[in-house]
Amino acid sequence: MQFTRIVDLSRPVGPQTQAFPGDMQPRLERSSTVAENGFNSTAVHMSSHSGTHADAPYHVSDDGPGLEELPLERFTGPAVVVEATGRPDRSAITAEDIGPWADRFAPGAAVLVRTGWDEHYGTQRYFDHPYLDASAARLLADAGVRCVGVDAPSPDSTPHGPHPEGDWDAHTILLGAGGTILENLCGLDGIDFADPLFIALPIRLAGGDGAPVRAVAARLG
Repeated sequence: MQFTRIVDLSRPVGPQTQAFPGDMQPRLERSSTVAENGFNSTAVHMSSHSGTHADAPYHVSDDGPGLEELPLERFTGPAVVVEATGRPDRSAITAEDIGPWADRFAPGAAVLVRTGWDEHYGTQRYFDHPYLDASAARLLADAGVRCVGVDAPSPDSTPHGPHPEGDWDAHTILLGAGGTILENLCGLDGIDFADPLFIALPIRLAGGDGAPVRAVAARLG
């Protein structure tokens, strides 16, 4: 058994990475060169939530497990792509909206919500994305789904300023169930084959509240 196709669902991390409001912009600096040191090396300065990344329960709860404490099964599984394109800016995606895929929501599944908002990456409108409301997040959590990804900066509504306290329903419900959230996915429309396997393994940061991933969808043949 081998992979017959792999679709990259990740954003590159660098000076052009779009940072979440209030977060730091990634910065890469050449720290060594072949000419001077015999090898090339780069100093990387970035947030743990830069680019395509995974959130751990610790991201929203001091008592939640860090990224390195979660089983690797949280970051991989049969992909279920939920179509939520064509929606108005800042509209709520409800349990009713994702209901047509509910029979595939199960422990071990990776549910990827395709809003199409990755088309707006690099613009201010990217932060006006649709979002999962509490009913949708609860449906996923109650079904045993512990891996949820979005092609947007957050499964919750992104504020124009500081995030209002208590307005993290999707994060609180999904991470509170011991799951992980993958943000800033892209290219979900490229998953056009049956039975895709989602893989998004994070950097193993100690005490990690989040970390960049290389997210892919693969076809086994």
